[in-house]
Amino acid sequence: MEKESVMSDINTGSKALGMHSAAASVNDAQVGDKAVSWAAIFAGATGAAALSLLLLILGAGLGFSTVSPWAMDSSSTTRIGFAAIMWLSFTQLAASGMGGYLAGRLRTRWAAVHTDEVYFRDTAHGFLTWAVASLLTVMVLTSVLGSVLGMADGVIEGSATDDARKASAYGALWMFVTLLVGAFAASLMAVFGGRQRDA
Repeated sequence: MEKESVMSDINTGSKALGMHSAAASVNDAQVGDKAVSWAAIFAGATGAAALSLLLLILGAGLGFSTVSPWAMDSSSTTRIGFAAIMWLSFTQLAASGMGGYLAGRLRTRWAAVHTDEVYFRDTAHGFLTWAVASLLTVMVLTSVLGSVLGMADGVIEGSATDDARKASAYGALWMFVTLLVGAFAASLMAVFGGRQRDA
């Protein structure tokens, strides 16, 4: 008799466990089982690229409105360079942060995933958002700068060429630093957005 009671408990327990497993798999299927949410990444990247382009245009407008090409001296050139570096840093921080936050908030929820894995996936979403947004921005700016430099071909000669080369080298180094800041901001804000999403 006891043996039958134990067997029925085991059968009942396994049936209940089976129903629980089925319910859990239905909930997991509704929540999402993919590790990468490309829709969230492209949405965040589009937002980041658009804000980046908008802020770059605003910075160029503000810079051109405050600078007179006829009264150039070395101190104003240094101030302009410093202001441009600060503006590019702010642009990367704001645009990448917003894009990463959007990717974190718009991704699907991972219910049966460990918390550390969720943080890693959110960080990866932010980094991928930054990478896609950077590529979009570079494609747009390359076409614009190519046409501008094509019109200015042959205008710069002599010692101005060496100055332009040095300015380009410094600009490239500072752009590298600002892009690293943007990658970090996008990854950090994606984790923050993912926490907001799962709360």
